[in-house]
Amino acid sequence: MSHVVKLDVSDLAPGQTRAYEEGGVKLLVCHADGAYYAIENQCPHAAVRLDAAALQGCLLECPVHGGKLDVRDGSPQGHPIRRPVTTYPVEERDGTIEIRLA
Repeated sequence: MSHVVKLDVSDLAPGQTRAYEEGGVKLLVCHADGAYYAIENQCPHAAVRLDAAALQGCLLECPVHGGKLDVRDGSPQGHPIRRPVTTYPVEERDGTIEIRLA
């Protein structure tokens, strides 16, 4: 059974991220390339929060070791990150997004 989180992101500008926590799941919502993406708010390498990470296009750079992740699919794009970050499906509706948590 899945759980859906509804969030108002109407004030989240392109290139920005915002951290949320829902039911013990730490999320990072990213507004990248005209779409919204939701990933786990934890670097799969350094186990630190990613809400201080820099978002450039669809790449998020870990603030600790500089590893990069693609927020669209969670894939590692730069060392030392070797494992993907968990991603969550997002649907946008008039300034609100729905994130499906598994």
